[in-house]
Amino acid sequence: MTPIALQVENLVKIYEKGGLFFSRRSSVSAVDGLSFSVRCGQIFGLLGPNGAGKTTTLKILTTLISPTSGRAAVLGFDVTTNPLEVRRRISVVLQETAVEMFLTVRDNLLTYARFHGLAGSAARHRADEVMERFHIVADADRKVQDLSGGYRRRVQVAKVFMVRTPVVFLDEFSTGMDPLLKREVMGLLREEAANSRTIILTTQILTEAEDLCDDILIINKGKQVARGDLHTLKLLSEDVYEVSLTFERLPESIEAALAVLQPMRLHVNQNTVEFAVKAEEARVLELVSDLARRGRVLRMEVGGASLEDIFVELTKEA
Repeated sequence: MTPIALQVENLVKIYEKGGLFFSRRSSVSAVDGLSFSVRCGQIFGLLGPNGAGKTTTLKILTTLISPTSGRAAVLGFDVTTNPLEVRRRISVVLQETAVEMFLTVRDNLLTYARFHGLAGSAARHRADEVMERFHIVADADRKVQDLSGGYRRRVQVAKVFMVRTPVVFLDEFSTGMDPLLKREVMGLLREEAANSRTIILTTQILTEAEDLCDDILIINKGKQVARGDLHTLKLLSEDVYEVSLTFERLPESIEAALAVLQPMRLHVNQNTVEFAVKAEEARVLELVSDLARRGRVLRMEVGGASLEDIFVELTKEA
């Protein structure tokens, strides 16, 4: 049986609002009764709209804040009663920049390695490897404060590859990365998971989660909305279809015709129309045939719902 990397039971975090300059106090439930587990070696996606409670959940799991109630454990160690043992086993990248601005790129990596017990020639060799993979060798001796936001993010993410902690938490890891580097980092994450490292990530770029995650939890307003692998989640949206039509010349009436369908998503780019619609399969095929009669079609694709479609539908209903 695969061991459990992360166990969360009835987790609650309530923030109190008001105080000295307010006549009334109120409370906000950022996390409201979450329960889930993550097996070792999985890439687990925690998804939700802004304000859903993702970052608060990650801060609890990484011992940065305490829960109001409930329990969470990393590799069997409780995040509240045994935070030091948890920290020894995790690497973390949060949305906030977590780099030493006045240190060089190399010294940021070496300092992080020392915190995790790696030093000397082994740490220097590892830093050279990591800088090479993240294309920051040329900036090795520059202070991080002199780098652009995107390159600072590279340094921040590169730090978690300096050490071999069994669990990694990534909050919007690809922010500021160009497409080529993002693809490389995603490949690195798959390699890490294949070597039994557990990856917990949040992202607003749902194609990243679709490509990476073995298991996904969608939350909204601090509560679970849906949970499962991509196939399981798609079963929740069986009547959602994605359609792509490329015309020789875009028909003048096409956008008005599409508006009648009330698509969940619509994008027109030159002579290509892409949209997502919720309807029965027979109705979708009928609609596509009608649209195809409005002009010469060069390319046509009809497929099931994407993770983005599922996400929009589920969080809207919640």
